[in-house]
Amino acid sequence: MSKLEFIEVFKKRTKKLSIDIILLLNTQKKSPAINVITYQLIKSATSTAANYRASCIARSKKEFYAKMSITAEEADETVFWLEILLDSKLIEEESI
Repeated sequence: MSKLEFIEVFKKRTKKLSIDIILLLNTQKKSPAINVITYQLIKSATSTAANYRASCIARSKKEFYAKMSITAEEADETVFWLEILLDSKLIEEESI
């Protein structure tokens, strides 16, 4: 796989993750906890995708590194919120 192919595949994967999380959370019953987690999880998932796309058009290596660092942080936060949903049993593991 070439570098350009990898970039396009990863753009699609991060965007798909965002959409899948939005669709998953849209089916959950509302509660104060779910509302907060939904907000945080959607923010971090969509930010992962957006910052990855931004890194792809970085104007310098330093800017690329900075954007990719944010992407990694947001991806880790996404995993954190998914773990919170699972550990609190607010969502079934099969759903995720």
